[in-house]
Amino acid sequence: MIAVIREHASTIVVSALSSLFAVTLTLFTGILTAAIDPAVIEAGGTFRVVLMMVALIFILIALYVGAIVTANTFSTIIAGRTRTIALLRLIGASAARVRARVAGEGLAMGLLGAVLGFGIAEALCAAAVTWGPDAGWLPAGRDYPLFDPLTVVAVAIVALTTWVAAWSGSRRVGRVSPIAATGAAVELPADRAGRRPARTVWAVILLIIGVALLAIGIVLGLMTPLALFIAFMGGLFSFTGIALGAHFVMPPLLRISGRALGNGPSGRLAAANAVRFPERSARSTIGLVIGVTLITMFAVALASYETMTLQAFASDPRLAADFTATLAVTTGVFTGLVGFSGVIAAVGLVNTLSLSVLQRTRELGLLRALGFTGAQVRRMVLAESAQMTLTALVFGLVLGVFYGWTAAQTLLGFQTGLMAPAIPWPIIGGIVVCGIALALIAAAAPARRAIRVSPIAALAAQ
Repeated sequence: MIAVIREHASTIVVSALSSLFAVTLTLFTGILTAAIDPAVIEAGGTFRVVLMMVALIFILIALYVGAIVTANTFSTIIAGRTRTIALLRLIGASAARVRARVAGEGLAMGLLGAVLGFGIAEALCAAAVTWGPDAGWLPAGRDYPLFDPLTVVAVAIVALTTWVAAWSGSRRVGRVSPIAATGAAVELPADRAGRRPARTVWAVILLIIGVALLAIGIVLGLMTPLALFIAFMGGLFSFTGIALGAHFVMPPLLRISGRALGNGPSGRLAAANAVRFPERSARSTIGLVIGVTLITMFAVALASYETMTLQAFASDPRLAADFTATLAVTTGVFTGLVGFSGVIAAVGLVNTLSLSVLQRTRELGLLRALGFTGAQVRRMVLAESAQMTLTALVFGLVLGVFYGWTAAQTLLGFQTGLMAPAIPWPIIGGIVVCGIALALIAAAAPARRAIRVSPIAALAAQ
C-alpha cells in the first residue's frame, strides 16, 4: 500500500490542492457574506450567489488543470507498468479489468487527497474566523459558517474527477499486448506517436474552429461587447485543440529550444530525449503551458482592460483614480486565484519528470557503463527539465498574451478601437523567475536518483 501511495504521490497532492482550493473558496464565500451582512446567509441573497458564481469559475479552472495533470500522471504510470500489465494479460486478465483496477487506484488516491484537502481547508477557515476579528480582518460578533453542504459536493467532484482522469490516462492499457511482457517501460516513439489520425484530426478541427471564432470575436468587438462570448468560445475550442494535439504541437517547439542546450554530450542527449518520445514530452509540458497561459491571460486582460478604460475616463481624473485603485486589488486577487492552478500544473511537471527518470533506469545505467560520469547524467536531467520548462514558459506566455488581449479587445474594442496589448512586466517577470526555479526543483530529485544507482544494477533492472 505504501508503494502505491508513493507512486501516486502526485495524484494525492493534486487532488488535495484542488479540494483545498474548492472548499476554501466555498467557505470563504460564506464568511465574506456574513462579514458584510449576516442576514444574507439565511436569506440566500444575490451577493452570495454572485460570489459563488465567481468562485465556481476558478474552481472549474483548478479542476480542469488538475484533471489534465492527473491523466498525464496515469499515462506515465501505465508506461512504466507495461511489463506487469502484459503479464496480467498473458495469464488471462482482460484489458477492461486491468483498466478498471487502475481507475480504482485513481478513485482511492483522489478520495484520499480530497479528504486531506478538506481537512486543511476547514482548519484554515477555523483559524481565520478565530483570529480574524482580533486582528481586524473580520467584524467581531458575527456568526461565521464553518460548514457548507457544497464543500461535501466539492470533495466528491474532486474524487470523481480524479477517477475519470485516471480512466482516461489508462486508455493505453488496451494497447498493451502479452508479448510486451518481455520488455520494460514502453513509450510510443516519434513515428508511432505521430500516427494518431483520429486524435490529430479532432485537434486540427478544434483549432481551426477556435481561431475562426477568435477572429470573428475581434472584428465584432469593434461594434459590440457581446463579442466577448464569441471570443470565449474561440479560446475554449482553440486551446482544447492545442491540448489534444500536444503530441504534434510540442515536439517542434522542444526541438527549437533544444538548440540552446549546447553541443556537449549531455545537452545533445537531453535535446534528443525530449523529442524521441513525443507523448512523454507532451505530458510533461502541456500542464505547465496551461498554468502559464491562464496566469498570463488574466494579467494581460486586466492590464489591457485598465489601459482601455483609463483612455475612456481621460476626461474624469477622479473616476480614473478610483478605477485604478479598485482594479489593482482585483488584479491581485485574480492573479492569486489563477496562480493556484499554476501550482497544480507545476506539481504535474515535477512528478512526470520524476517518473520518466525512474522508468529509464536501464537507459541511464547504459550511459554510465559507456563512460558518462554522474555529473554528466545530472546535467542531462537538468537540461531536459530546463528545455521543457523553457518551452512551456515561452509558449504559455505567447498564448496568454494573445488570449488576454483578445478578451480585453472584444470587451472594449467598440470604445477604443484596435489597441496593442498592455503587458504587465512585473507579473511576466515573476512567471519567468518561478519557471527557472521550477526547472531546478523539478530536476533535483530525479537527478539524485539517476546517479544513485550503480551501472550494473541499472542494467539488470527490468
